[in-house]
Amino acid sequence: MNNQYSFIGGSRGPWRVSEVRECVGAGLQTVERLEIVNGAIAPPPPDSAWVLRSFASNVRYAKRDELTTLRAVQPDLNRVEAVSAVLIPIKKSAQWWEMAQDERRAIFEEQSHHTAVGLEYLPGVARRLLHCRDLGEPFDFLTWFEFAPEHATAFDELLVRMRASKEWEYVEREVEVRLERDDPTQA
Repeated sequence: MNNQYSFIGGSRGPWRVSEVRECVGAGLQTVERLEIVNGAIAPPPPDSAWVLRSFASNVRYAKRDELTTLRAVQPDLNRVEAVSAVLIPIKKSAQWWEMAQDERRAIFEEQSHHTAVGLEYLPGVARRLLHCRDLGEPFDFLTWFEFAPEHATAFDELLVRMRASKEWEYVEREVEVRLERDDPTQA
């Protein structure tokens, strides 16, 4: 399987867009549907408003014990019951990227407790972090979350806690795309 992913906002795809919310900075054009393609898309389909390209990579800030714990409870994506999803593209400031990796890790984990907070919401809320910065895309990361409707309140709590953390002081652009899957067998 290819480690590249393209999120295509337009008029087709198994995910119906219920809301596109500007959280910080410029948003994205509102679209009807979202299609996720495992691979790079070029040129963009004619019926698309935007394409966000990304790739799966190694985990950058986690220590071995944190990875082991995450992998033990992180569910697979595309679970039949997970008909709700949220795509959150994020761009961090130049100040964030000017720091050394150990300085970013200190903010990410020691101050913001990113992994520990996220673990509290597993396995109800599955997630995948994808990288975009190295591709020259307008965002640094795409975070994809999937969950059953009964976990929507927990997901919203997770967002509130993450956005209140020290790490979010370095976010200069964030968009929230809320979605629902029409047919769980078509993801």
